Amino acid sequence: MKTSTTTAATLLLLAAALHAQTDPGPRQGPPTSGRPLQGLTGAQLDAFDRGRQAFGAIQDVRDGLGPRFNLDSCVGCHAHPTPGGSSPRVNPQLAVATKLGAANQVPPFIQQDGPVRVVRFRRNADGTPDGGVHDLFVVTGRADAPAACQIAQPDFSDRQNSVFRIPTPTFGLGLIEAISDSVLRANLAADAVRKRQLGIRGRFNVNGNDGTITRFGWKAQNKSLLLFAGEAYNVEMGISNTLFPQERDETADCATRPVVNDNGPSIQQQADFMRLLAPPLPSPSSESIERGRALFDATACSLCHTPTVGNANLYSDLALHRMGGNLNDGVNQGIAQGDEWRTAPLWGLGDRLFLLHDGRSRDLLDAIRQHDSQGSEAHNSVVTFNGLTADQKQDLLNFLRSL
Repeated sequence: MKTSTTTAATLLLLAAALHAQTDPGPRQGPPTSGRPLQGLTGAQLDAFDRGRQAFGAIQDVRDGLGPRFNLDSCVGCHAHPTPGGSSPRVNPQLAVATKLGAANQVPPFIQQDGPVRVVRFRRNADGTPDGGVHDLFVVTGRADAPAACQIAQPDFSDRQNSVFRIPTPTFGLGLIEAISDSVLRANLAADAVRKRQLGIRGRFNVNGNDGTITRFGWKAQNKSLLLFAGEAYNVEMGISNTLFPQERDETADCATRPVVNDNGPSIQQQADFMRLLAPPLPSPSSESIERGRALFDATACSLCHTPTVGNANLYSDLALHRMGGNLNDGVNQGIAQGDEWRTAPLWGLGDRLFLLHDGRSRDLLDAIRQHDSQGSEAHNSVVTFNGLTADQKQDLLNFLRSL
């Protein structure tokens, strides 16, 4: 009897393994992103092309790169599957660390097959809150840098104080920028009873002066694409511009240009590129994908990842939601607290290599379960997902990778 029971249990485990749900992974075949929006005028198409060139330009010290930086181009971070996307399969940060003779050390959390990462420190050395970006590399030793420039990299040895972000895709951002605040507020207020029953709240990050909704970045900290471009130029490449005119490191021996490095055209062109980029096209539908679409709503995922807002099929409400202790990075931005994150738009999820704000996961099943920890507004949705059959979970994963 014992042998029979053991055999039956083993067969059940084998059957479960054969039918276990798996992440289909990034889509294969030609990419469905990187094209301009439909219906653009000739002038807009010209602006798109100029913006794409500016987005792909490699910067050196003569252009204003540094003294501290994370990479030397926009497209280096936003490369997959086409310019404007997110982290590529091969991390370009390793190559730029020693480019032109630089002697930067590559921190252990930067891996060749891992995501491009930006590092923030939770706290300053005196224990006060920090939260700012600490660039990985310096221009010291580069052939194009002043010989007297000898600044050192930050100390990244305190892993408990370091938190990471990966690049957000820029596809379809012009459609997001165009959504009115009133439409966003009405969407967040919709399905109030169901949201309240499930513990889903949400609020918007806002501009501190006029109260309008900010919507770009992992914590929805930026208001406009121009501001988004200007900040990235300054923070990620160290290139001062009309929106961020001061150098982040004002060491005199490292100064190569006495005035603002970029007086406007580059950041405007980059903003134009992002504004005119079309959203990714979803995969052709199938029976499994349509079943998964229905389950996406049945599990209440759609209450935050709203399929359509305004004219954008973005799968996001662009609001901040508490995601629990597991995803709390301890960094506040605007009114966003450490455990609050903007609902990530899911369009283009089928092409993403790295998942969650810090790229900690490559597997959709794992990323879903990472949403559930103490205090997470997604708790009930994850519980419902966990209660689905293996076939139902597979349908839902297939749907998500079709986006």
